[in-house]
Order: sequence, then structure tokens, then C-alpha cells
Amino acid sequence: MAMQRWFTDAKLGIFVHWGVYAVDGVQESWSFYDDVVPYDRYMSQLDRFTAARYDPRDWARLFARAGAKYAVLTSRHHDGVALWDTAHGDLNVGRGLIGGYAEALREQGLKVGLYYSHSDWSHPDYASTRKPGRPPELEDNRYSEAAAGHEDPAAWERYLAYRDGQLRELTGRYRPDLMWFDGEWERSEEQWRIPELAALIRSEVPDVVFNARMLGEGDYATPEQGAPVVPPDGPWELCLTINDSWGHQHHDHHHKSVDQLIRYFTETIGGGGNLLLSVGPREDGTITPEQRERLEGLGDWIARHAEAVYGTGRGLPPGHHYGPSTLSSDRRTLYLTLFDAPRAEINVRGLRSGVRRVTVLGRGTELAHEVTGGLHDTPGILWIRPPAAADLDPHATVLAVELEGELELYRGAGRF
Repeated sequence: MAMQRWFTDAKLGIFVHWGVYAVDGVQESWSFYDDVVPYDRYMSQLDRFTAARYDPRDWARLFARAGAKYAVLTSRHHDGVALWDTAHGDLNVGRGLIGGYAEALREQGLKVGLYYSHSDWSHPDYASTRKPGRPPELEDNRYSEAAAGHEDPAAWERYLAYRDGQLRELTGRYRPDLMWFDGEWERSEEQWRIPELAALIRSEVPDVVFNARMLGEGDYATPEQGAPVVPPDGPWELCLTINDSWGHQHHDHHHKSVDQLIRYFTETIGGGGNLLLSVGPREDGTITPEQRERLEGLGDWIARHAEAVYGTGRGLPPGHHYGPSTLSSDRRTLYLTLFDAPRAEINVRGLRSGVRRVTVLGRGTELAHEVTGGLHDTPGILWIRPPAAADLDPHATVLAVELEGELELYRGAGRF
């Protein structure tokens, strides 16, 4: 199925990790799985999860101001706790929190994404490869058998019916534009019955986008936290936290700066990807001032440089320009990102296309440029006079290089 154009044009999404784990500020699901927090204590957060100040319209306005075009909310993590009033399974927050989220996003023109874990470490019919809260040496045979690919057939059928029932609710009620799956590593594509699951979801939302953790049905790659040095071919998305945690953790004050987030963002879109930036609301539904400030700072920068963001594709390969770049959809304008104040001319190598003019994006100031060198098929180097200090952006400056035709690059080694 062809990738939806909206996704590749979006550039920025917001990943919302919100659940009962925000009450005590512990790690989502993994805190009990890894025996950091006893299972019963983890689940005691369910009764203390209030969502008392949850305002999805405030979220949606913030996400739109950040420059995002979609968001993804954790409808159910590996802990099995659903954020909607599901009729399937015994664990949910006792009310519907997803409907308002979906409606608010659409009011702002944002696409609706829902995260759902294939795995459920609380469900009685789900044999995890490790039973939560139980030392490995005391695990019973059904868990080791699950790890080896053997299931209790009746239990597994009940689990799949529960999963399918929940996904019918999510897709039928909220019509998500994107389903972001996780927890796939404990089973094979065959065990999960991925083709049948994809058909079920598409029967409700035919144009839905899947991430790669939908295994053989995924539409795009999903690197996590570590920015790829060599960007994947095809559509992809880097999912990244603002601090060091996905969900809200009281002790985590190690937030990335706006400068760092702009660098992550420009390098990601320059490599043809989207940035999915995670926020962790408090249990009451409010987003911390530190995370709001960074979303607003990133959004302000994007708003000043929107021409170099939306409607563009991946830019120059490494070796042509010292920094990320994007290319307009008509392939006639290159946008070069400069993170530092240049001390000398900016150069671009291997550019066969002629240059009409170079301007500072957002300022309109035209910069002098010339080409030196070149022999036979090997083009010369484009040199651009550096912008004046007054024309530099406080975070990152973008130059628009207007070409005389479509971009054509030389990728050879020169004449020997």
C-alpha cells in the first residue's frame, strides 16, 4: 500500500506517553517488568490516576504551535492499562480519554495517531517471555515455552480475541490516521497474525499508516532515541524524548535544549525523516513548563523557516555541505542550515546546477556567491558570502539557494 503523502510531508509529530505510571513518576511498564517496582505497587497507581486537569484542546494548541502535523497517544502500553472505557479486559482508567484527544487534534488540523502494544504483561492469557515481578529462576514452563514459540492454543486464542476487540474499538470509535505499534519482539509475525490484524484495522480505516513494528505490514522505519548516522531509505521517523524519559518521571530534569532539538529536527528532515518528539504529561494531564517551553521554542524556529521545512524532501548527501539541508518539491531550491556563525564563505561541492541567487531565509537579504575551479565533468565549488551578524538566527540560520534548473549533483571522484 502506498505511503500516505500527509505523513512524509508532516516533518514533526508529538509522542504523548501518558498513563498511570505518571502518578508515582516511574518508568512505564518496564519498572515492574524489571523488578524495580513491585507489580502491586505499580498497579496501585490506577486508583490515584485522576486526569483532573486534562485539557486535550490545550494539548492540541500546543502541538500545533510547535509545528507538529500529527500526534501519537499511548492508548495502551505493555502494562495493559487502557486509556479508554474498553469492554475487553479488566484494566482501564474508568473513563474515555481518547475521544477528546482525537477531536481536539482534528480541530487544529492535526492527524490522529494511537500507540498500542502488541504485548500485555498483565493479561492472564498472555504468556510473556518473562512473567512480571517474578524472578527468572521461579518462572513456570508456560513462559519459557512462549519464548520458544509454543503457546497454550486456547489461551492464545483468547488473548488475540481480546486484542482484536480492543483494536476494533479504537479504530471504530476514533478513526486513527496512524497506528503506532510496539511490543512486537516477544512473538513472530505469524504468531501475532499480523496480516489478519492489518486487514481488520484497514477494514475500519483503509488509509491508516503503520509503523515498522507492525512487522511485515509497516509503512515506515522507526529508529528510537539514537539518530541514524546514515538515514534509512524510504520514509522513516526518529522517536525521541525531550528529557531522558518517555513518560513523566519526577526526578528527570535533564531536558534537551531548544538548540539541540532544532539540530535533531533539521538533521532528521534533511535525511528524509520525521521527528516524533515525546512529551510526558503529569498524571493530572498537564504538561510541564520545561517541556512546553521547548515545544514552543522549536515551533517558533519552524515558523520562521517553514519554507525550508514543509513541502521539502531530503537534501544533499554527506560531503556536499557541512550541515543538514532540504530540497523544495520542485527540486529548484536548496535550503542549507548553518548552526554556527560562519567565519568564512559557506561552500557547496558537487553542484552541477547553476545558481540564480542566495538569500537568508526569513530575512530576504541576498548574499553574493561565485563558483571557483572545476574541470571537465567535475564542477567547481560554490562559495557563498557569510550573512552579516544581524541576519543570523539565534538558533540556526537557513540559506535559500535558488537554482537555475532542477538539482543535479556530481558524485564522482574527480579526474585523475
